[in-house]
Amino acid sequence: MLDAILLGAAAQSSLILSGLVVYAVRVPSRVIGSLAGIGAGALVSAIAFDLIPEGQVLDNAQLALWLLLGAAVFIVSDRLVEARFGGEGGSGALGIVVGAVVDGIPESLIFGIQIAAGQPVSVAFLAAVWISNIPQALAPSADLAGSGWHAGRMVVMWSAVVVACGVTAGLGYLLANTLTGVEGGRAAAFAAGGLLAMLTDSLMPYAFQRAGRQAGVWTVVGFAAAMASA
Repeated sequence: MLDAILLGAAAQSSLILSGLVVYAVRVPSRVIGSLAGIGAGALVSAIAFDLIPEGQVLDNAQLALWLLLGAAVFIVSDRLVEARFGGEGGSGALGIVVGAVVDGIPESLIFGIQIAAGQPVSVAFLAAVWISNIPQALAPSADLAGSGWHAGRMVVMWSAVVVACGVTAGLGYLLANTLTGVEGGRAAAFAAGGLLAMLTDSLMPYAFQRAGRQAGVWTVVGFAAAMASA
């Protein structure tokens, strides 16, 4: 189980590093938008070539249901965050953070289930998850830092996400060893639905606002790079 916890946390650890980079280096808004586009493309690739195939162990009706459930959880969570933090600035950026949670939690659950089932976890896939988190975290972190968040608060926020993902991976391991018939298809479909909603509501508009029409090109670059490494 410890292996699952460490794996779940390690896969998301780039979130913390990305959150700190914005305090050490001033990143131009256009560059942040381009990186957000790359992250969006990588996430579209992950949905198409990893999460949806993982979810196809379900029948089409169940797959659609879990996709919709993931989208609903993101939308409700995003609205709650906006209502709580909208007056502090950076509420759009926090929507991307919510998306990282909706993505990372089910993804970590899948990692734990795979380890318990003795399925090999691809090093290339882990690397892709780690790398794709960088632009996904860098973009909102820069906005939150600009709205007055200090480094300690940023580290606490991203560390909470990383710890939650590690604990969830351990939970996935325990469930797979305790219950019969546990598989990662529902978690994968849930993550895919949440990510699709986040991409439409937060990350892609964020990229376009800061990088203009170049955001589309960078989105394709991110998609192609992730597809090539799959």
